[in-house]
Amino acid sequence: MSGTYSTSVPNGASANNVGFSKHLGLWLAFAVLAVIVLAPVQPGLSEAGQRMIGIMIFAVIIWASNAVSYPVSAGIIMALTALLIGFSPKPGTDATFGTVAAMKIALAGFSSPAFCLVGAALFLSAAMTKTGLDKRIALVILSKIGTTPARVVLGLILCGLVLSFFVPSTTARVACLVPIVIGMVRVFGLSPTSSFAGMLMITVAQIDSVWNVGIKTAAAQNMVAVNFIRDITGTDISWLEWFTAAAPFAILMSVSLYFVVTRMVKADVTAINGGTQAIKKSLAELGRISKDELKLLVVSCILLFLWVTEKQLHSIDTTTSTVCAIALLMLPQIGVMQWKEIVGKINWGTILLFGVGISLGSGLLSTKAAQWLADTIVAYFGLTHSSPFFVIAVMSAFLIVIHLGFASATGLAAAVIPIVIAVCTALATPDVNIIGMTMILQFTVSFGYILPVNAPQNMIAYSTGAFSVATFAKVGVVLTIIAYALILLMSATYWSWIGLV
Repeated sequence: MSGTYSTSVPNGASANNVGFSKHLGLWLAFAVLAVIVLAPVQPGLSEAGQRMIGIMIFAVIIWASNAVSYPVSAGIIMALTALLIGFSPKPGTDATFGTVAAMKIALAGFSSPAFCLVGAALFLSAAMTKTGLDKRIALVILSKIGTTPARVVLGLILCGLVLSFFVPSTTARVACLVPIVIGMVRVFGLSPTSSFAGMLMITVAQIDSVWNVGIKTAAAQNMVAVNFIRDITGTDISWLEWFTAAAPFAILMSVSLYFVVTRMVKADVTAINGGTQAIKKSLAELGRISKDELKLLVVSCILLFLWVTEKQLHSIDTTTSTVCAIALLMLPQIGVMQWKEIVGKINWGTILLFGVGISLGSGLLSTKAAQWLADTIVAYFGLTHSSPFFVIAVMSAFLIVIHLGFASATGLAAAVIPIVIAVCTALATPDVNIIGMTMILQFTVSFGYILPVNAPQNMIAYSTGAFSVATFAKVGVVLTIIAYALILLMSATYWSWIGLV
């Protein structure tokens, strides 16, 4: 992630306490893993499957406690998979899987099209940051809206929406908007900790979470879900199919966000003198649109057209079109970036986490552990003959609660989506749309609205000191209730009408 906004120990928290908490999380993860590995193998589950569940729970604990950084966690998970699965007996034989076969499981995610797409998306986001096109887009939108608090909130919501189409990285979008908001607040003569600043920062974080749902390419966790759906069902969800299903939800949530933020976070100003001039001044400082910005804008528009028309006008998949765009943008003379100047702007930790996350889910599937967990969940909650609507209601509530312990929606998706697909498969109810139900439950995975630690974009905004955890949570709880109600309402109406439920 680019930018200078620290996400470490905000608001004066004790570094010693945080360090102790991290060490406790790491030792707890190893302890739970040891208990699961040494426990008798459960009926209906292979030893490799039980160990894979142990690795999954280990990953959940270290991700939830932030015990180690994501790149380090990726290395640990790969090592555990290679060793624990490698020395597990193959079902029905006296031989073990072997570390070579087990390492293939640990590395499976790095050969998936979804992994390639996320990497390409990060390069596209870095190109936006390098050229300044993302900042120009945001300032142009804000310059047209007005400078009353409510209008600035509306402008930021529109910025978040538009940038979601062109900047396929949540942290990159927030890192673009945060300095603009800070500059606006300073020019307006207000304190960075004023309620107006808090209102704007909360809006920036929350609108990104909202449009992570609405657009397939806006967030890495969507790629996790799409990848597992394709691998398990053989069906690839196009950009337009995702947008048709998810955009109405995101639009309704955007409207809700506007009213919730403007009503619950009262600005300490009613009008901002010189606000429009300040935004136009910032836009003027960028100068005329550069040749590189123009090139990037043209390529981005073509890429968006290819995404939207996939399966309609052509058969080029999202990953291939994005990789081709990045190759074009890095060509000498034609492109806008070079490897040496862009490599340091890529969050390689996110790429590692994503690859290992897919490998983790693939391991749960290949060892049948995901199916065993799904059968257990279905039996425990009595879901076997339940309606799809009831399953969505129960599983959505479960995902909302479990997300409170996660700092990464990508990690959450990697851990639960294979299980979600298996749960839908295990239902005895006729005519269950596994793909549609998994998509809807994946939308819920992006509900990181309540706590700053629930999403990287929240932490970037929180690190500015513009709002308290309590204020963010107050707004987030209301947004989560609205989002859950919309999930139920749209499952009973729109999503049912278009055949997802």
